[in-house]
Amino acid sequence: MKYLNYERLKKANAKALKGLWDVFPIILGVLLLVSILTIVVPKSAYNHLFTGNYFLDSLIGSLLGSILTGNPVTGYILGSGFLKNGISLVAVTAFLTAWTTVGIVQLPAESLILGKRFAILRNISAFFMSIIVAIITVIIIRGL
Repeated sequence: MKYLNYERLKKANAKALKGLWDVFPIILGVLLLVSILTIVVPKSAYNHLFTGNYFLDSLIGSLLGSILTGNPVTGYILGSGFLKNGISLVAVTAFLTAWTTVGIVQLPAESLILGKRFAILRNISAFFMSIIVAIITVIIIRGL
């Protein structure tokens, strides 16, 4: 059994903490921006955007979820409110999927941490997958 090299461990920890400290202001800024966007857009404004068309509603839901972005718990509360206000299930599903997987607002921070190319490709693929997942989910639920 090999012994731990405590000097290397200390250096690795110091490097990790420095990296976290350097990124902290960006993460804080993203959280503040997301909070502001979530508060500024009234929830009743979403009722006027959705038409009842599967593809169009999922596209609009994905766009809104991508821009507004948030955590799952908040998204579930919003989704419940949207459904109670008559917004289609496909729109709410697309919104929630994009809300938690796509992040336009935090793209600069994600690019800095994970690399620009990776962040852009991940967000684009997550956006299109949110549309596909929403439509397939609603088709399956309606079939049950």
